[in-house]
Amino acid sequence: MTNSLTDTELDRLLQAPEHQDNPLLPALKLLRKREQAHQQRLERLLRISDCSDDLARTQTHELLHQYDKQLRRLEKITRISDRYQQNLLELNEELKEVALHDPLTGLANRRLLMSRLHEEIERSRRHLQPLSVVMLDVDHFKRINDVFGHDVGDKALCMMAKAIEQQLREVDLCARWGGEEFMLLLPETRSEQAIHTVERVMQAIRSLQLRDDKTVSLSISAGITQYHANEAMDVTINRADGALISAKQNGRDQWQWAK
Repeated sequence: MTNSLTDTELDRLLQAPEHQDNPLLPALKLLRKREQAHQQRLERLLRISDCSDDLARTQTHELLHQYDKQLRRLEKITRISDRYQQNLLELNEELKEVALHDPLTGLANRRLLMSRLHEEIERSRRHLQPLSVVMLDVDHFKRINDVFGHDVGDKALCMMAKAIEQQLREVDLCARWGGEEFMLLLPETRSEQAIHTVERVMQAIRSLQLRDDKTVSLSISAGITQYHANEAMDVTINRADGALISAKQNGRDQWQWAK
């Protein structure tokens, strides 16, 4: 019984806040109550045992055995409860990961992007720091799907997502906006820095080789803007989107800046 929990440790486990929502807690408390009743009976019997005969000592030994058995059972249920709680925490983390990331590219999805954008806008307002937003769109993506199939199109999106992330800082965020569109969130980044980042991204995309025969070239168009103090989030996004449309109308594989 050297590995058994003490009464104090058992009571602390049963009263711990992290275990209060555990569905096994009522059963554990019931077992603990029964165990305490057993213990009280044992204490009374032990006081009598000093002057009892062999039969009384045999009964006391049996009760001790039952007590030990109940205690081990309680410890086992406690361990199961701990594992159950840990499994729930891990499952919640997995569900959160799935809910906030694009299943194809692994990038942040629109939900996570909008949450981060809101946070960065508030930070920009408080600390008067620049914040740049970039809309990206894959050039002639429909042609890739039509000619080579959607599997090749999906492969192209995954390759470009990885190439884009490799050009960003740890504080930056690349998200899949939808279809073949991406958005970059660049905190503490002025227009010149944002343009430099986009040019690196565009060059990285051009360097990708989708097929061994080199029949497919990849490029993107970009619309760049900077958050203006106290403006609504949608206004910033629409301005970047407008710059992207201009870049595509002017021939693609280029960036446009919107003030």
